[in-house]
Amino acid sequence: MALCDAAEPWQLGFQDPATPIMQGIVDLHHDIFFFLVIILVFVVWMLGRTIWHFHATRNQVPQRIVHGTTIEILWTIFPSIILMSIAIPSFALLYSMDEVVDPAITIKAIGFLGGQKLYVLNKIKPTIQMVKKYSLA
Repeated sequence: MALCDAAEPWQLGFQDPATPIMQGIVDLHHDIFFFLVIILVFVVWMLGRTIWHFHATRNQVPQRIVHGTTIEILWTIFPSIILMSIAIPSFALLYSMDEVVDPAITIKAIGFLGGQKLYVLNKIKPTIQMVKKYSLA
């Protein structure tokens, strides 16, 4: 058992999400996996049915299927509907991840690496009051 929901070795699944964006990613993963399982079951069923019905000992005379307009329309429309039902939530999640939120505080971290001074600062400018109040000089 891990404390504070830390990752465990050989863990299956996601950790508990800490942000709404990660919750959206987990939900999208579950939705896509639902479609994946349904498609997998359907394909395995069709493959088994085909192997059963077209086995050489059960079907001595092979039949030719020439006209299949209905099935061609169906196997073109259903995947496109599934892809659209996956694309709409994924684009909504993608655009929600692009939103920029103004931070309440800006942190400037200074470090030394190999004799070079490194600065890490986000792009929001600190106010003059913060610089005077919290300056080290």
